[in-house]
Amino acid sequence: MQRPSKIFSLGFQHVLAMYAGAVIVPLIVGGALKLSAEQLAYLVSIDLFTCGLATLLMVWKNRFFGIGLPVVLGCTFTAVGPMIAIGSEHGISAIYGAIILSGIFVVLFAGFFGKLVRFFPPVVTGSVVTVIGITLIPVAITDMGGGQGSPDFGSLDNLALSFGVLALIILMNRFLKGFLRTVSILMSLIVGTIVASFMGKVDFASIAEASWFHMVKPFYFGLPTFEFSAVLTMLLVATVTIIESTGVFLALGKICGKEISSDDLSKGYRAEGLAVLLGGIFNAFPYTTYSQNVGLVQMTNVKTRNVIFTAGGILVVLGLIPKVAAFTTLIPTPVLGGATIAMFGMVVSTGIKMLGSNVDLDHHENLLIIACSVGVGLGVTVSPTLFDQLPQGFQIFTDNGIVAGSLVAIVLNMVFNFGPKTKVDIAESENLNHKAG
Repeated sequence: MQRPSKIFSLGFQHVLAMYAGAVIVPLIVGGALKLSAEQLAYLVSIDLFTCGLATLLMVWKNRFFGIGLPVVLGCTFTAVGPMIAIGSEHGISAIYGAIILSGIFVVLFAGFFGKLVRFFPPVVTGSVVTVIGITLIPVAITDMGGGQGSPDFGSLDNLALSFGVLALIILMNRFLKGFLRTVSILMSLIVGTIVASFMGKVDFASIAEASWFHMVKPFYFGLPTFEFSAVLTMLLVATVTIIESTGVFLALGKICGKEISSDDLSKGYRAEGLAVLLGGIFNAFPYTTYSQNVGLVQMTNVKTRNVIFTAGGILVVLGLIPKVAAFTTLIPTPVLGGATIAMFGMVVSTGIKMLGSNVDLDHHENLLIIACSVGVGLGVTVSPTLFDQLPQGFQIFTDNGIVAGSLVAIVLNMVFNFGPKTKVDIAESENLNHKAG
């Protein structure tokens, strides 16, 4: 049994892996909606608090909800554009009315979505996981340079920090074993931040300005209102996040050696719906599974739920104590980029492993599914304005490379392999049976 100190370190490592993604969404949305400094501080804190609750709901498996895998939840980037559009047109109260109804929608229809697991055979899930990793890598590369819009982007200092962190991770995984190896990401982030502080790249002002404690206030921005167009938009967002989460669930199931049933998926979706509902009530965000933590699970090979319970608890505490939460903002962007390039790359390698071990790659149809889904996912990531001329309702499915690539994989699988006993199904089954034998 792992000591509490080890469990805490591993849990905190998961928090650091997702923290940047969790706080950037409220900063973007709050800034676009012209929130005051006090309102923005609340939005960031309540987001961390609700991230923790959402993670606990997902990892706590019971009869009604929770998938019981090492899943960490955070606010979905898919909702950023729609939330800004809704808030600008109908006001911030309409955002939370739409989020609440979308959460209820996911809870009610989780069983239906769970029955769609047959649309996710290995060729689809492997492609989706590969797309997830590939579309995340540009984020890590940008962070390595100093972050989008950084005046010193690509400077020698930033590159030295990011590649230094990456080198430390590699060295720790090469020469260390056991617990020290599993916390290589955390230790590298700490060392990188210390080095960056001597280089003058760490700003401690955020700690001094943060308050020690604040209370959670449901409906902080006022009672929700309900606009038809806003609700419809958030229902589309909820559908998209379910597609994202399905790939994460199946990837973690493969990493943890667990067969994911339709009932497991339904419980996972139901937990996600409850998290979205809480996000609406607490005036936070819609929540979804975070792909970056999949890479951390793969890299550390730590798959126990108590680590994720700890991560969820840490997020709840950080959300209640803004001054403590401010410490995690000290990590410079290049330092974070050096760590995430390894984690996101591990997601790619997991997808490749799934495709190599479970899919018959001698069949042209399977190769075409992989090629088109990965190609579209990467293409949308590097050229996000490609579909700007489409109607707004369609863009929600094309603005995100993960979603676009996933939809292509699902549709092409239906084109080539859908139906009982197609030739590819039969050949693949025989081939896998031969391998198993």
